[in-house]
Amino acid sequence: MPPADAAPGALEVLDLGPHAQPARRSLSGGHPGETGTMLPPFIDHHVHLELFEPDHLAAGGIAAVVDLGANPSVVARFAARDPLPHVQFAGQFLTAPGGYPAGRSWLPAGALREVRSVVAAPANGRGSLYDAAETAVDEQVRFGASVIKVVLNSTAGPVFDPATLDAVLRAARARGRPVAVHAEGPGMAELAIDAGVDVLVHTPWTDELPPVLVARAARAGQAWISTLDIHGHGAATTDAARARSNLSRFARAGGRVLYGTDLGNGVLPIGVNAREVSALAGAGLSAPVVVAALTDPWPHHEASAWSMDGLATFVPGPPPARLDHLGTWLAGARVLPVEDLEMIDR
Repeated sequence: MPPADAAPGALEVLDLGPHAQPARRSLSGGHPGETGTMLPPFIDHHVHLELFEPDHLAAGGIAAVVDLGANPSVVARFAARDPLPHVQFAGQFLTAPGGYPAGRSWLPAGALREVRSVVAAPANGRGSLYDAAETAVDEQVRFGASVIKVVLNSTAGPVFDPATLDAVLRAARARGRPVAVHAEGPGMAELAIDAGVDVLVHTPWTDELPPVLVARAARAGQAWISTLDIHGHGAATTDAARARSNLSRFARAGGRVLYGTDLGNGVLPIGVNAREVSALAGAGLSAPVVVAALTDPWPHHEASAWSMDGLATFVPGPPPARLDHLGTWLAGARVLPVEDLEMIDR
């Protein structure tokens, strides 16, 4: 029902959370006087900038992206550019020798770093036998990586053993970097969760995860990047159903969900992906939780670290009344300077 003090005939709309503010566009700019909703800048937390053209992301409502696998020298140049989007990145995919995505036709040159295995116990207090992991992590950090990306895909080749995964985690945390893992295949999500990795870069989809494992991931403060739409692009598939079920249970357990699309992986919308948003809603996430997933500052702790104080995501028109219409509405978003918007009293 509309609130008691609403004007006669007022329509009920979705509550988008505390950061949503009715606004109109300045009379001096484009689309003068257009009304809508101002939200914090949207972030796509999983993209591959070498595999698509990013210059139109801002026109589609995305102000910033996290690249999760690229040649570090190339993606560092993307991050240094003035045009939007703002970029944080992981650098190379770290994988076991011969592991995924080695040999893939889509893999950009220089985007893969194979790390040899280590023994479980270091030879001395410094842990000198972890040098292979330390070297790989340091290479990414020197290029400016904010996060370290590890691949555990048992369906397509060898993966790190627990000792080597732990070595990468130790090296990354010693340098203040979170570790994000691609976990695919039987037991890979469990390996990543048991190791204490910070983020899964895809909602697990190859297995229906046991409730105790999902709860353990949520309790540990792990975050999952959604990427639900890559499983069928809106079509009903078994993988899509498993991913939606896993994400639903993770969110109900209090898990932190990040919006991410894996943009560059096949044909996906440049900007807010309405199907991804709809899939999040279909997994039981409320409108404020979806907005939180879109605006979460990861891999930073604070939004100010992105240096986007002068930007906002603006969505024209009134918010929808129904959750299943949220994706279509948010797909109309665009990134604007805050100075081009005027607040409207609620």
